[in-house]
Amino acid sequence: MGRGGEMAGVIAGSLLLALSTALAAPEQPASSAASSAATAPVPGTYALPPVGAAPNAQVRDETGAVRTLHELFDQRIVVLSFIYTRCADGAGCPMASHTLGLVAARLRKNPGLAQQTRFVSVSFDPAHDTPEVLRAYAQHFRKPGLEWPFVAALATDLDTLLRDYHQDLETNATGQVLAHTLRVFLIDAEGRIRNEYTSSFLDVASLAADVETLALEARAPPAAARVPTSPSLRGGDERGDYTSSHFTTRSRALTARDAVPADLLAHLRAGQLGLPNAQALNNGPLPTAAQIQLGRQLFFDRRLSHNDTLSCASCHVPDQGYTSNELATPVGIEGRSVRRNAPTLLNVGFLPRLFVDARESRLEQQIWAPLLAANELGNPSIGFVLEKLAGLPDYQSRFAAAFGGQALSMENLGAALAAYERTLIAGDSPFDRWRFGGESRALDASAQRGFALFTGKAGCSGCHLVGQDTALFTDHQLHDTGLAVAAALPRPPTLTVAVAPGTQFQVLPSDAGASLAPPASDLGRAEVTLDPADNWHFRTPSLRNVALTAPYLHDGSLPTLAAVIARYDAGGVAHPGAAPELKALGLSPAERTALEAFLRSLSSPSVALLVRDAFAANIGDRGRAPN
Repeated sequence: MGRGGEMAGVIAGSLLLALSTALAAPEQPASSAASSAATAPVPGTYALPPVGAAPNAQVRDETGAVRTLHELFDQRIVVLSFIYTRCADGAGCPMASHTLGLVAARLRKNPGLAQQTRFVSVSFDPAHDTPEVLRAYAQHFRKPGLEWPFVAALATDLDTLLRDYHQDLETNATGQVLAHTLRVFLIDAEGRIRNEYTSSFLDVASLAADVETLALEARAPPAAARVPTSPSLRGGDERGDYTSSHFTTRSRALTARDAVPADLLAHLRAGQLGLPNAQALNNGPLPTAAQIQLGRQLFFDRRLSHNDTLSCASCHVPDQGYTSNELATPVGIEGRSVRRNAPTLLNVGFLPRLFVDARESRLEQQIWAPLLAANELGNPSIGFVLEKLAGLPDYQSRFAAAFGGQALSMENLGAALAAYERTLIAGDSPFDRWRFGGESRALDASAQRGFALFTGKAGCSGCHLVGQDTALFTDHQLHDTGLAVAAALPRPPTLTVAVAPGTQFQVLPSDAGASLAPPASDLGRAEVTLDPADNWHFRTPSLRNVALTAPYLHDGSLPTLAAVIARYDAGGVAHPGAAPELKALGLSPAERTALEAFLRSLSSPSVALLVRDAFAANIGDRGRAPN
């Protein structure tokens, strides 16, 4: 270790001595954040909605054994922190571990609660933080009565672990950590992240109250016997790390999902911070409550497909961001592939141009494309759809009530579905509260750095516009970013096929045979205008709630936000007609992590209300009418 490293070690050692002495004293605030004037909420009087599955990774424990994080979680309530023992930042790892030590001291006063809880601290400096080093470090914070393993990430899993948990590191030329963004995660017994704390929000009383809230929730009656309070915003079987050798299923029963009908008209009228006023919807007038409810019924009715098997919600899945997280491109009627990714319907009512090639301008008209497409809902004609619905007794009265006595028609069928889709507004994100609401602590430091990159070095805001009072994060224009043209290039010599968790084969395209659809050259806007100048031009998507709407691009070819950022960072395929902004960005790993943190800050809490309401919808099926 050089002189700088020796000095850091001396400082870190002094901090540990001071903090371990403080832990032995009566409890007192660990920092200015921990001694905030805010009073911690009463445990059990509030909900902590799940925000996603806690990623898994391999780690080395204090005995030298290799284990996985999910093994360590052991179906307990987990407080997960990330540290490195050489940290010499007085407000960094030592102070965070000291704060967690105070939380642990509170929990130990309730042995039953302490038994349900486990703290886990993961070092991201495996070269230095050996099992021996971690055992010595742990002695400064860990006390009997609550389990608290200190482990180190394996070097082979380190980059993935840091990306999955949004850890923003700055290192020197030798790889030594100079600074990192402090994050602590609260994870429930089902392995779901329920809260995230930065240095500004790591409060002893609040964290202890959150742990007790999860414990009280676990002792509550089964979901079927109580009023649900914490919906999941993900699909029933999260498969984000399916290709990992330590993949474990996280499937959930349908009965465990929360179903609470919402007043969607009131939600629409109330508006959302960061979004335009609902009265100024670009895509039509404000609907009535009856029209919204009729459209909601139609959206979830499988009888709108030719063979009664698919509904709009089959591809635009509410708990998957109103898109489909599980498929790059959806599967339509009779298993027929759809060549483009299902766009999210969140905030679709504000868009003046629809479909990725902008071939429609109104939601009322747009709905007929999937209804009639042979590989989507598969209906043979407009008349067939209207005649079929006219034969269902419940719809005749509903259309008359919603449209002033008018019978079912092509126009008001489109208007009803559009009415429901216009209520799917979701703003008021952490970014909105910081940018438009003046809440300085709503956005953590990493996301703020990401926004500076978004509007500066990375140049994203040139197309994903941010206004003074609102932001839809799109210019509504069509661009050739150099990514779509790549699909028209020759295929790679081998294809990677995942056949089981952690097991992948490299196969020749010719060996895949009939399982591969013929490569399709998607020319984007040019297929509408027939103008070669429009080749590979696609509409700029909104980035609101983008963390909920994977996979990405018009063909769903990029599975994660990190992959999207990496692709744009590298630049697209240079060719005539490409956007002039197309160029390599030269982002550092820390900058890419910060940019992703900003994009994740665009997720709206209102999505939970919409998902709850969707779960409460009755499903129209063959021979059965929705209530």
